[in-house]
Amino acid sequence: MKIHLTSVFVDDQARAERFYTDVLGFVKKHDVPVGGGARWLTVVSPDEPGGTELLLEPAGHPAAVTYRDALVADGIPLAQFAVDDVRAEYERLRGLGVGFTQEPTEMGPVTTAVFDDTCGNLIQIATEPR
Repeated sequence: MKIHLTSVFVDDQARAERFYTDVLGFVKKHDVPVGGGARWLTVVSPDEPGGTELLLEPAGHPAAVTYRDALVADGIPLAQFAVDDVRAEYERLRGLGVGFTQEPTEMGPVTTAVFDDTCGNLIQIATEPR
């Protein structure tokens, strides 16, 4: 068994697509209209085009909005992405105007930072333990 797909609930799929591709550097894999203006919109790492997909899912369900809002209010990231160098990625993203709620912080064997994805979520970046 392996993880094939996971999702983040987003306020606006078009804005999420721009942020996750143009800013974060993911690559669009699927973009299929599913009715009501929603799309089955997934992105993947350019380093692993056949790897785990991230679904940029519309946050239309009231429970999704309540859940996301509660996480943001408590400063809890919805997801974590691995990067080779948190400090370098932090500087790159800040240079692109990304807002961070946590600067790079050492936490035992990893360094983490948390940013606002502009679509209703906090996302953590982390180095993998060596």
